[in-house]
Amino acid sequence: MPTRLQLSLLFLLAALVPCRAFAQSPDGPMVPRPDVSIQQPPKRSEATIKAKVVLVNAPVTVRDSKDQIVTSLEAKDFQLTDHGVAQTITHFDVGGDPISLVVLFETSSRIVPMLPAIQKSGILITETILGANGEAAIVGFNDSIDKLLPFSKNADEIQSSVWHLQAGTSGSRLYDAMNVGVEMLTGLPEATATTPGRRRILLIVSEASDFGSQAKLGEVLRKAQLQNITIYSVGLSTTRALLQQEPKQNHTDISPPGTYPLPPIPGKPPVPEEEDPRLNNTVDLMALAVWAVSHVADKVSAHALEVAATATGGAHFATFKDRTIEKALDEIGGELHTQYTIGYTPTNTTATGYHEIKVSLLDPKYKNLKLRSRPGYYVASDE
Repeated sequence: MPTRLQLSLLFLLAALVPCRAFAQSPDGPMVPRPDVSIQQPPKRSEATIKAKVVLVNAPVTVRDSKDQIVTSLEAKDFQLTDHGVAQTITHFDVGGDPISLVVLFETSSRIVPMLPAIQKSGILITETILGANGEAAIVGFNDSIDKLLPFSKNADEIQSSVWHLQAGTSGSRLYDAMNVGVEMLTGLPEATATTPGRRRILLIVSEASDFGSQAKLGEVLRKAQLQNITIYSVGLSTTRALLQQEPKQNHTDISPPGTYPLPPIPGKPPVPEEEDPRLNNTVDLMALAVWAVSHVADKVSAHALEVAATATGGAHFATFKDRTIEKALDEIGGELHTQYTIGYTPTNTTATGYHEIKVSLLDPKYKNLKLRSRPGYYVASDE
């Protein structure tokens, strides 16, 4: 007859056997029973993540028949459509929203004759463009992209940074510099449906030529549109600078750098391509801007500064004729502080592709007023 100790050991052994059997892994793959369905792993979602546009700011400049800026309109006077759908205006301002500005200065060796005028432009940036509560960052570019000053509200710092600009190498990575400026502005606090935030402005003081950039103009403009960045440009003219210089002896160049290769208009010096009136009267900048953001892999070889401004609702100011850098910056400042900012949350954000924005005035009495705004923005299916 087993003792009490032996019985206890038997019970303990019986309890351990099933645990060991349960803990052991099978020697091979388990064959399912015919009457039991196999549970499939959850399917991976095939839905494409699309960019969600929270808020769109449309800068609108309104001028009368005499080209004077009109500032007396109200939100109820405007009608805006996005992708053909009427939108509800959730934010409306006339030149009062604070400005965050990135200024791109070309510092290639070609701009040496214009450098003194460029260096004096800092005071115009602080007093004419920024206004109250404005901030600016300064970037120089040639073969390299140099962040010379982070965002600052200190007028003395901004002016000093511009005053100490120096010409460098002969390169001009314009598109790469634009991409850097867009990224700097993108890093600012994002706008929301209830808080439009600061106006994001990219100001380019440069020739229109690009040499050596990795970025494409179209992709930079697509980013700028989605981030509500407005681009203004002051077109520098190497030709003008050369004409202002004292004549050089034994000068054998056929034409100065950056000039249009066609014969000049009789009695006129050759001018840069983007300033030739024969071209400006025939180029549809709005159509070219839409094409650029819709075909980011393709190259835009002409009118880069004008296309950038048109695509984002800004403006381009050439300095070849009677407009100086000082006058161009003064005009930009005047426009920014009298410009309407219309904000809305798109009702059709699931649609990809190009979203055309149309801004108009409802009352027929305003039919003679001229409106300028951004043409739209592009939403890619893989963003």
